[in-house]
Amino acid sequence: MSDTPRVALFVTCLADLFRPSVGFAAVKLLEEAGCSVEVPRAQTCCGQPAYNSGDKADARGIAEVTIRAFEGYDYVVAPSGSCTGMIKKHYPELFADDPVWGPRAQDLSKRTFELVSFLTDVRGMTSVEASFEGSVTYHDSCSGLRELGIAEQPRKLLTSMEGLELKEMADPDVCCGFGGTFAVKYADISNKMVSKKTDNVAAAEADVLLAGDLGCLMNMAGKLKRQGSKTEVRHVAEVLAGMTDQPPIGEGKGEKAKGGLKAQSGPKG
Repeated sequence: MSDTPRVALFVTCLADLFRPSVGFAAVKLLEEAGCSVEVPRAQTCCGQPAYNSGDKADARGIAEVTIRAFEGYDYVVAPSGSCTGMIKKHYPELFADDPVWGPRAQDLSKRTFELVSFLTDVRGMTSVEASFEGSVTYHDSCSGLRELGIAEQPRKLLTSMEGLELKEMADPDVCCGFGGTFAVKYADISNKMVSKKTDNVAAAEADVLLAGDLGCLMNMAGKLKRQGSKTEVRHVAEVLAGMTDQPPIGEGKGEKAKGGLKAQSGPKG
């Protein structure tokens, strides 16, 4: 492998449809880490919604498309713990007894990483080139934490940023209640879970809530918005890349960021 690894970005459905800035932030961070980044056009969904609903046949079909789309790259990186967990942990299970697709799924699994984990654990990054004026609190999304062991990695990079203050909330590792289709099937339970989470967010008194999964972020942002909270919600990649010009998640394009926060990209002194 060359000193400039060829990395394919798995954009994720939610980033593609609702928050493209996360994808652009991921590309910027990967390039700053010395990678050559490509976005395969043939990619679609990772298949997790079908898989979690018990539809293994459609999940396998979607997985085959993904496996083909990402063959030939040194690494595959996604700004999502849940999508990464699906590819890395569950693709091999889907094709465990398949002599053709099984080895291909295993190969993709070994090359696939969540964005912040890749930056720190694979590329050895200990700091980023962006600064940030304000305080943040961080939610540990379930898949990233429990399937991939991601907890210290985002905090390491966040605390390297000039001007940023990390305020830990209570129980940052407790589920926000999203869980994909869980929030639809069990809406009342999900609402109680996210209410507890937003109570902890409020108690942390941070300007911005961050996480590494857009599903969790959209769920928490929606609840905070309905509660009239002034806490902004962003994907961690946007802050690490110094790309916070877009309105926070849950805010319209015509609405100003409530926190009056500033982010600036450039070399640190």
